[in-house]
Amino acid sequence: MAQQVDVTEEILGYVRELSLRDDEILAGLRAETAGLPAAQAMQVMPEEGQLLGLLVRLVGARSVLEIGTFTGYSTLCMARALPADGTLVTCDITAKWPGLGRPFWERAEVADRIDVRIGDARETLAGLRREGREFDLVFIDADKTGYAHYYEESLALLRRGGLIVLDNTLFFGRVTDPAAQDADTAALREVNKLLREDGRVEISMLTVGDGITLAVKR
Repeated sequence: MAQQVDVTEEILGYVRELSLRDDEILAGLRAETAGLPAAQAMQVMPEEGQLLGLLVRLVGARSVLEIGTFTGYSTLCMARALPADGTLVTCDITAKWPGLGRPFWERAEVADRIDVRIGDARETLAGLRREGREFDLVFIDADKTGYAHYYEESLALLRRGGLIVLDNTLFFGRVTDPAAQDADTAALREVNKLLREDGRVEISMLTVGDGITLAVKR
């Protein structure tokens, strides 16, 4: 049985050269983000951003929910994939980092598709349920201890046949390290087990980036 290819720097470079369709707006936002604290850990990789855009198109999404904006690189990738009348609601605890991304959203002419909600994500999600909102795709990339709650709320907000994408589900490989007992790693182990046993969804965990799990609502 063939085994997974080790993703060396050479392989990653090859993938980006032959697959990544980049432009100055995307590259500019990555550069703007690169000097920020924890940017390397929090910034979505360019090939993952491209995958998110592809997934938006594959499910025919017109409404997207993003939990965790940071500087809005993934926001930009998904908003570009929406139709002109599509909407993307993105949630963050602070307006500081999304504010850095907004000029790039405007340059890409997708700012009018993006609805930024600032505050505790639990409250934001509860508010969206009260509004009666329904989404075609949800991307979860926020505080890891909140993942189980975000997943349940996302499932309630998602249409049947819709897609949830959870980022960082391998968490730097820490999920397989018995010595890693911090709250974030423990929370991701638990949500991974939850997804494995959840009959409400079809799932696939991918060894892309820091681990991406796809869950389609039955």
